[in-house]
Amino acid sequence: MKRVYLDHNATTPLRDEARAAMVAAMDVAGNPSSVHAEGRAAKALVEKARAQIAAALGAEGADIVFTSGATEAAALALEGRGIACAAVEHEAVLAWCEASLPVDANGKVQVATPHAYAVQLANSETGVIQDLPEGLALSDITQGFGKLPIAFNWLGCDMALVSAHKLGGPKGIGALVMKRGIDLAARIRGGGQEMGRRSGTENVIGIAGFGAAAEAAARDLSDGVWERIAALRDKMEAAIAAEASDITFAGKGAARLPNTSCIVSPGWKGETQVMQMDLNGFAISAGSACSSGKVRASKVLAAMGFDEGAAASAIRVSLGPLTTEDDVMRFAERWCAQSRKHRARAA
Repeated sequence: MKRVYLDHNATTPLRDEARAAMVAAMDVAGNPSSVHAEGRAAKALVEKARAQIAAALGAEGADIVFTSGATEAAALALEGRGIACAAVEHEAVLAWCEASLPVDANGKVQVATPHAYAVQLANSETGVIQDLPEGLALSDITQGFGKLPIAFNWLGCDMALVSAHKLGGPKGIGALVMKRGIDLAARIRGGGQEMGRRSGTENVIGIAGFGAAAEAAARDLSDGVWERIAALRDKMEAAIAAEASDITFAGKGAARLPNTSCIVSPGWKGETQVMQMDLNGFAISAGSACSSGKVRASKVLAAMGFDEGAAASAIRVSLGPLTTEDDVMRFAERWCAQSRKHRARAA
């Protein structure tokens, strides 16, 4: 049976454009810090990717600091700054912030004094899109980049986090996007690469793949790919809702990412659903993939007011640019069949 991958919010498979750029970069021998021709060729690849990402992000004129991923970018941006956030943030942000901001039943963050806070653009588990206030210290735009029209220069935040593998680039490369003039001390010191913000020889191959993926993702947006994906997501949810009247789609009352569905089925543990659907040929998740394989009740859903049992009974289905109608309808059919079996056993 053909397997169907529906876990794009964890990671999106490598785009052909990114793979081609990475293969080409492997033949460039130089160190980007070297001044000879080979070094300049490597540096040119890094700067090309920086320009591609800036164009896709609407971040012309901003500083783009390459890191090993959004997690490192969050540490670089937030360590020692005393910034607060809400409990719906990604673990990489929560590690450095006090989770003191309230959220409503749809997972929308309530912000009073924006300059002291970090607020994500879109939640990885529910897909809920936030209304970002002007003057935020930082926004994690990792999940929105490539799926939503974004212009960093108009977001009104000082800094933003992005990661390549969420939009079809390679794993292990990300960036911190910053307004010019922000004073930020390096956490990794050494040779002073990346404008003195992040020392160490640049990951030229990963950076080249990131740039190509960002450029391809921008084309998807302009070509209407995500409108098609949103329609598929809605069709899948309608099929599931018709079968199981007691389920909830977390965050459906708010604007969501076009590809994300968080399905709460009380009494049926999310981890069990993930395993059963895996055996049926579908890759989904029970929440964020960045917790070292740990499965636990979703803190995001708990913050939204779901009780512990419901929060532990959630799965996340996240579609990608190549997802088809057959993929989502087959998933809905198999999920409903497993749901019927679960309800029969529980009766």
